[in-house]
Amino acid sequence: MLGGRFFFWLVLSSSSVAQAQTHTVQVAVAANFAAPLKALAPDFEKVSGHKLLLSSGATGKLFAQIKSGAPFEVLLAADNVTPARLVQEGQAIASSRFTYATGRLVLWSADAQRVDAQGEVLKKGGFKHLAIAAPALAPYGAAAIQTLTQLGLLNALTSRLVQGESIGQTYSFVATGNAELGFVALSQVTENGKLRQGSGWVVPAPLHAPLHQDAVLLTKGKNNPAATALLAFLKTDRARTVIRSFGYETP
Repeated sequence: MLGGRFFFWLVLSSSSVAQAQTHTVQVAVAANFAAPLKALAPDFEKVSGHKLLLSSGATGKLFAQIKSGAPFEVLLAADNVTPARLVQEGQAIASSRFTYATGRLVLWSADAQRVDAQGEVLKKGGFKHLAIAAPALAPYGAAAIQTLTQLGLLNALTSRLVQGESIGQTYSFVATGNAELGFVALSQVTENGKLRQGSGWVVPAPLHAPLHQDAVLLTKGKNNPAATALLAFLKTDRARTVIRSFGYETP
């Protein structure tokens, strides 16, 4: 009888330890990487035993929320400037910062016939609205402005620009037809290297600054094993394979 009680106590104690080792990490993720992170989440949770709680938005808006005390523990930004700034301001751990992906910008339309393979539609016109993400908040929006400037089209098209708060909202403008075309993240419209729908022109890399996207451990997460586990997981081959399937380049 005593042995039976001891065995029951041992099982119960082991269960309690397992529960104690499970943590949740609150992640602030740039809108362009929300879908890839959701795709990665089940694998991460299975491998690590930890849980993810995601909040997505424009990198600039996430930065403001972190500065205002939001309980985020990891930032997956759409640039490398914002994580560096958080490190400088003492709100992120310098040694944790790394580039987890390099994104690509694409001119995209839900209409399969609208965007040609060279992006000449920008010069020919035939559209009322061109959607971009707010350049002050979203690095992909800044890249869109740089592209239009390099093409010599910014002044001609300024009156047709409609701005989304994030690249996610920008995608919605185009997907719903509220804008005939727009600059979005390649990851939002491709799967395994092919457009899921519509038509698109992948913007040549020299037309805008590289979209190096950095991850960083925020000070609120420095003692959370789930936060450090997530950053380590993003460096694994299995994670990078998934990331590349969404059209990103990886280190």
